[in-house]
Amino acid sequence: MKSRNWCGARRILCVRLDNMGDVLMCTPAMRAIRQSAPDVRITLLASASGALVAGGIPEVDDVIRYAAPWMKSSAPHPPAEDLAMIEALRARDFDAAVIFTTYSQSPLPAAWMCQLAGIPLRLAHCHENPYQLLTHWVRDPEPGPVIRHEVQRQLDPVAAAGFRTDDQRMSFRVAPADAAWVRQWLAASGLGARPWMVMHPGASAPSRRYPPAHWRQAARELADRRGHALVFTGDASEAALVEEIRNGIAGGTHSLAGELDIGRLAALIEAAPVLVCNNTGPAHLASALGTPVVDLYALTNLQHTPWQVPNRVLYHDVPCRNCYQSVCPHGHQDCLAKVEPGRVVEAALELARLPARGAL
Repeated sequence: MKSRNWCGARRILCVRLDNMGDVLMCTPAMRAIRQSAPDVRITLLASASGALVAGGIPEVDDVIRYAAPWMKSSAPHPPAEDLAMIEALRARDFDAAVIFTTYSQSPLPAAWMCQLAGIPLRLAHCHENPYQLLTHWVRDPEPGPVIRHEVQRQLDPVAAAGFRTDDQRMSFRVAPADAAWVRQWLAASGLGARPWMVMHPGASAPSRRYPPAHWRQAARELADRRGHALVFTGDASEAALVEEIRNGIAGGTHSLAGELDIGRLAALIEAAPVLVCNNTGPAHLASALGTPVVDLYALTNLQHTPWQVPNRVLYHDVPCRNCYQSVCPHGHQDCLAKVEPGRVVEAALELARLPARGAL
C-alpha cells in the first residue's frame, strides 16, 4: 500500500542523468509508478544521450534535458544554467521526484536541486544519511555481497513507496514510420534471401570495446563461411571502425554507421534475428525490444547484462574485474581481448536458431 504522502502525487519527476541504456533500465520502475497510479504524469530529467530514447518509452509523458555538472559526461557550463534549471523545475510544480542512480553515484546533488525547486517528496537510494535532502531514504546496500541488476535496483526504491508491477520487462516502442523505413531498407538490400544479423562494434568507453581484429575474424566466419549477411551499425564517429572490420570480407555486409537515428536503430534491432554488440546502449534496446543479443561484456561492472531476453554474455574472467574504468588500467583489456572470435560465432548462431519472434 502506498505511503499516504505518495498517494496524492500526480506530477512525478524521474531523474536519470547518465546514458540511454541507464534510462532504459529504469523503465520497469517507471511502469510500476504508472500502473500503480494510472493518472500520474511522469517527466524524465535526462542527459542529451538519455533523452534520445524518451520518445519511445510509453511510460514517459515529457522529457527535460539537463547536463548535470556532477555527471562525468557533462561539459563545464556557467552556474547560471543550473540555477535556471532549478527555476524551470519549480515552474513545473512537481509533487515528487524519484532519483535513479547506480551504486557508485550519489543522489544528493540531484536531491538538493529538487529540494531547491520546491519538490516536496524526494526518493532515492543513498549510502550516507541525507537528512532533509531526501524525504524517503532507501539505504543503499551496494556494493556488498550481492550486486543487483540495475533494473532490480531501480524497482526496489519505488516499491518502498508502494509502486509495483508484475511486468518487469524493459520497454521501448518502435514508431510505425521507423518500422516501415526498416522494412523498405531490408527489401532493397535483398536481406530476405539469406539469414542476417546486426553487429554494433562501438561503445562509448574504450574499455568496453571488443578488439577490431576479433570483430573482423568473427564477421568473416559468419559472412563468408556461415552464409549470414551482416548489418553494421554505429554513430558517424564509428564509421571508420566499421569499415576497418568489413575490409576484406567477401560475403554480404552492409554499413548503416552514421545513417540511423535512435528510432530507426531501434526498428532495425527489433527486426533483427540477433544483435551482436558490446556492453552499450543497443544491448539495452535489444532487451527492451525482445531481440536476442550476444553481449561482449567487459568486466568493468556486473549489473548491466541483458535483461529478460535470450542472450549470451561473453567475457574472459580476470582478477581486476569490477574496475569501473573507462580505459583498461592495465592496458591489456583481457576481459574482452581473450574472448575467442569462435565463441562469438557460435553464440550468434545458437541464438539465430531460436524460433522466430514474428515479422516486423
